[in-house]
Amino acid sequence: MDLNADFSQRIAVHSADEPWVASPMPGVDRRMLDRMGDEVARATSIVRYAPGSSFSSHVHTGGEEFLVLDGVFQDEHGDFPAGSYIRNPPQSSHTPGSEPGCTIFVKLWQFDLDDRTHVRIDTGKMRLVPERSGVQVMPLFSDGREDVAIEHWDPNADIALNAAGGAEVLVLAGGFSEAGEAFRAESWLRLPTDRHSTAHVGPDGARVWIKRGHLRQTPSAPVAG
Repeated sequence: MDLNADFSQRIAVHSADEPWVASPMPGVDRRMLDRMGDEVARATSIVRYAPGSSFSSHVHTGGEEFLVLDGVFQDEHGDFPAGSYIRNPPQSSHTPGSEPGCTIFVKLWQFDLDDRTHVRIDTGKMRLVPERSGVQVMPLFSDGREDVAIEHWDPNADIALNAAGGAEVLVLAGGFSEAGEAFRAESWLRLPTDRHSTAHVGPDGARVWIKRGHLRQTPSAPVAG
């Protein structure tokens, strides 16, 4: 299936308003944000694990990147509480699940296929660093192909969204408006390459996950096999 697969367009999804859709594994549901492909897909989703649910062991042929939004995500590599940022590169494997339950923001098949870098960061133990007016930044990953960070935007600030190589923003707390549209927790915005816009931050400020630069090359669906 294709969902929000035209990467030349601005896309916004307010996922808190979207229904949960069952995955092939009982107890694991998802809200799809964009998708190219069927069960093997280039996909961006919010995934909810019910308490005691799990997936069977599998290999991430195209890599997996996720941020734990609430609860505790678990696999054989450890327990990852809310705020954990994980990159499982292509050809890595694990058996994911959650005894207490959790919700994660996850991206599949969006890696350089030669990447073998594992990343496991507990953002709750990291500090935000002032970067520019109205913005504090917590860098998570950068490889020359993309930059990933958590940013805190000051209340009532106007934040330039430079999307020279495309950008994605997921609201973690607070909110902002962009192009006249209001964004709140779990709202997701994707800006195409070379679109420049401004986020008008609300009175409570905003904490966002943001990725830039990764859409310079037009994405495509995984090739079977």
